[in-house]
Amino acid sequence: MAIIVQKFGGTSVADSNKILAAARKAIRAQKEGNQVVMVVSAMGKNTDMLIDLAGQIHQEPPAREMDMLLSTGEQVTVALMAMAIHSLGHQAISLTGAQIGIKTDSSHTKARILSISTDRIRAALDQGNIVIAAGFQGIDESFNITTLGRGGSDTTAVALAAALKADSCEIYTDVDGIYTTDPRIVPEARRVTQISYDEMLELASAGAGVMHNRSIEFAKKFGVPVHVRSSFTDTQGTMITALPESQDQVVCGAAMVRDEARITVVDVPDRPGAALTLFSKIAEKNIAMDMIVQNPGDAGQANISFTVFRNDLPTAMRAVEEATEELGAKAFSYDENVSVISVVGLGMATKFGVAEKMFRALASENINLLMITTSPIKISVLVSRDESSEALRIVHEAFGLEKEPERISGEKGDKKPSAKTSGNGDALARLQGMEDLIVEAIKLDESEARITLLEVPDQPGMAAEVFEEITNAGIVVDMIVQSFGHDGATNMGFTFPKEDLDKTLEHARKLSERLGCPPPSHSPQVALLAVAGIGMRSHTEVARRMFQSLTQVGINVQMINTSEMQVTVVVDGSQGEKGLAALKEEFADAMV
Repeated sequence: MAIIVQKFGGTSVADSNKILAAARKAIRAQKEGNQVVMVVSAMGKNTDMLIDLAGQIHQEPPAREMDMLLSTGEQVTVALMAMAIHSLGHQAISLTGAQIGIKTDSSHTKARILSISTDRIRAALDQGNIVIAAGFQGIDESFNITTLGRGGSDTTAVALAAALKADSCEIYTDVDGIYTTDPRIVPEARRVTQISYDEMLELASAGAGVMHNRSIEFAKKFGVPVHVRSSFTDTQGTMITALPESQDQVVCGAAMVRDEARITVVDVPDRPGAALTLFSKIAEKNIAMDMIVQNPGDAGQANISFTVFRNDLPTAMRAVEEATEELGAKAFSYDENVSVISVVGLGMATKFGVAEKMFRALASENINLLMITTSPIKISVLVSRDESSEALRIVHEAFGLEKEPERISGEKGDKKPSAKTSGNGDALARLQGMEDLIVEAIKLDESEARITLLEVPDQPGMAAEVFEEITNAGIVVDMIVQSFGHDGATNMGFTFPKEDLDKTLEHARKLSERLGCPPPSHSPQVALLAVAGIGMRSHTEVARRMFQSLTQVGINVQMINTSEMQVTVVVDGSQGEKGLAALKEEFADAMV
């Protein structure tokens, strides 16, 4: 008999009528011949209310006690949902995370799932019950209640679907699918029929709030097809699978992380181990960083900038203060009024000119770019929070995301692969340690050179002017890093094919003269080292482990660039093979 996992978010169970409506959906699925597991969140704003209540009692409540408190929200909902199903004449049983057998680590408020025992759920299903599982929670080896952090109920649902080898995982929410961007900000946003795991991972980490990135990590790792649909209508929704909506689409969506904070450590000694010192301190606090940028140093010093969620800023600042003192860096600064705007699409990997188009669109509306990072399928820029909504509308319009994509002949939308056939057999064997880091590839690219424009005026239009000129010269730019500047200037680095060095350097020198900058710095050959896989960002130790392994063999990092799928560093061209060997040894335990 087929198993279906249905997840209902807080707005879908906000009152008794909505709980009864969700119960009817589960009963209907069971009547269609399926075994049904429901995963539910706390009702409406219940979690926010509990957080506020805790804040009235203690300014910084102990994390263990916060988990005890917050887990009660889901326990209320599961009991009420079971009652609702009984009231409609059907069998149901409610289970907490501990009763199910969801084992986690002990990182309170941000716990990771280690394993799930399915025996009790399967027994209850075989007895004819609809199983109501509390989302967002588990239990550690000491029997402490733990919670999974933001989007925890999504993570619970997809993890259960993986462990049960469910035929599908349906995510019911207050929207009718995944949109090209937030329709509350951009009314022209379009619902997509299908999106790939990789695109959804990048969009989720870039601020698309419908799904959380950890849940998509599970979906990709175990081949779980996820169906996002409305709790209140029968609209088809959006399928999240291995395939994109269209093979010919360059950009599939845009997203915004509104409440970010930027931290910059100024004049860090440009030597092996400097980045390691900083990121080790951050990793110890279990803080997820978003954009991380470093450009080559000037006069033996470099600036390192990164962003975190604004709520994590106080904790991050304490870690940075320790690192700054230990490194002997000049100072650090922060800005808690910034947002990240990103565009995502599998087509970026084979088409160039996407970054220039984005930069020009924002420059035309006088929006300044504070930082830039690029990856194979994502471009992110940091802007002032006051300009973030307008920036999102601009990039959405620039890429025509409101229009249906052209489909290649033979393509069909709404593909619905079964989890039992689309999953990775090797991955399914790893149900112990379900959220372990998965490294799919460690890559070395020795085909590129690097140029950095120094002290570029920190004002709107600079990135557009630079990269339009470079692109118009027929030069294909790969990695772009703009680090946050100080004293009204910023550094802008990029890599490109090394055979184009002379031509690119000529244009870079002209740009520097025109912009009133010092002569650009350059390396005739660099090595790009990348660690790619699942959980690159949510596993906060990845960057630390990369820098640690490179430091141990005496390799200095010139540039840093991160995304959900890949962390890339640029090192001297002569160090590539040595760096590759060091990374392979470091991540041997996570390779698949």
